[in-house]
Amino acid sequence: MTTTGTPTTRDTRPGLIQRAVGLLRRHAGELFRFAGVGGTAYIVDVGLFNVLYLGLDWSYWYAKILSAVLAMTLAFFGNRHWTWRERRGTAAAHRQYALYFFFNGIGLLIALACIWANSGLASVWPQYFDNALAVNLAANVFGVGLGSVFRFFAYRTWVFNSPKLAGS
Repeated sequence: MTTTGTPTTRDTRPGLIQRAVGLLRRHAGELFRFAGVGGTAYIVDVGLFNVLYLGLDWSYWYAKILSAVLAMTLAFFGNRHWTWRERRGTAAAHRQYALYFFFNGIGLLIALACIWANSGLASVWPQYFDNALAVNLAANVFGVGLGSVFRFFAYRTWVFNSPKLAGS
């Protein structure tokens, strides 16, 4: 009761933290598998990017595009056959790959936007942003990180969806 004698009403809607915990609990298995597949693809992406960019002196644009395309192809098979294996349904692999490649293209654009932002910052503060570490952070930490959040929801919603699981 309040000091005026009227009963207080308690908001029974779950807060943001409770909702986030509930989502994590409900989707923990697929998040774990997605992280495993993604971690493997990430190692391939970063490793190949650095071999091409630092070892073979490729442009970071071309190095990132090639490393991302190869990593996303590897991740497709891992996600199709492990992360969302129960969601494969009757969808043809080529249809799923086309959607997967489309959403990965958006994820790649996110990574390239981070590289572009780094190159813009390098023109203002070259002592901080015009080096291999800054390019790697932009491409492989910020770019891949932001792109991964986008890809998880895109894959789950549109690529590996299942009519019987559409409400989950």
